[in-house]
Amino acid sequence: MARVAALFDPMVRLLILAIALAALFPAVDEWLELSRLVSSGGIFLLFLVNGLRIERQQILQGFARLGYFLPLFLWVFGVMALAGLAIAKLSYGIVPPLISLGFLYLGTLPSTVQSATSYTLLANGNAALAVIGAALLNVAGVFITAPLFAMLGGGAVPDVGSDTIMRIALLLVLPLVIGMAVQDWTRGWIDRQRSRLVWLDRVVIALAVYVASSGAVEQGIGSKISPGSWAGLGGFTALFLAFGHWGSWLASGLLRLPTADRIAFLFAGSQKSIAIGAPLAALLIPPEAAGFVIAPLLLYHLLQLVIAAPVSLRLAADSG
Repeated sequence: MARVAALFDPMVRLLILAIALAALFPAVDEWLELSRLVSSGGIFLLFLVNGLRIERQQILQGFARLGYFLPLFLWVFGVMALAGLAIAKLSYGIVPPLISLGFLYLGTLPSTVQSATSYTLLANGNAALAVIGAALLNVAGVFITAPLFAMLGGGAVPDVGSDTIMRIALLLVLPLVIGMAVQDWTRGWIDRQRSRLVWLDRVVIALAVYVASSGAVEQGIGSKISPGSWAGLGGFTALFLAFGHWGSWLASGLLRLPTADRIAFLFAGSQKSIAIGAPLAALLIPPEAAGFVIAPLLLYHLLQLVIAAPVSLRLAADSG
């Protein structure tokens, strides 16, 4: 039942709708430019709100537990990024090159905020570490993911030139910094609007996915990906997901963390953020390629929701 419920998650439904709309009514020509403009405005607003929500105190608290957070950072931006690079090389020739590149992109992303903390709570894990870890990783991801992706991808990654850096600075970094600077005056409003702001996240992500998927449809993604390639995409994504979960659980055990801390490490270390991944891809990658590159991320996001609920319930039963 938990797996079935994940398929009806509002974010999953919106992603499926965005992909279906792109397949039936792709944004092309002037409509593509308009869609990208609207998406960019939404991305700015999304990261402004993220800056308002991520408390500065949480960032400072992270430095008090370096024995936990430093290994977590190394796992998320080191081990998982290298695992993405390895799967990109393994999958090359089985899936189209841009989808292989998508596995590397997936590996460089930070973890989710909402689901990583929610499933940690469900599994009786350390909720405080989960919240602080999600905040730290997502702020760091705004600065780390793009250069890490470019460094590991080499010539396969589109050139991260001055224009791209400027777009990232203006649409991701600037609103995030503004939000964190003024959050003391907006805390009450943010708390009252929390349920509505969740829908802002979902709609902006879905719009970014629609723009990327429209470019992929325009490039003939249906004819360029064979049934064998689709199977390869599913198999390699499942392999990456299994490595993320088993690896992060094993790593937390080697660190001799308490069970509650291991649970927080598991979900922070294995889940990947579509809230960072989809908007950032819209800025880093041309529309005609972005739909291919984010394909592993979209499938990974669905699969992580499908398995997270039963895993968390099993951990809760074991710890209870």
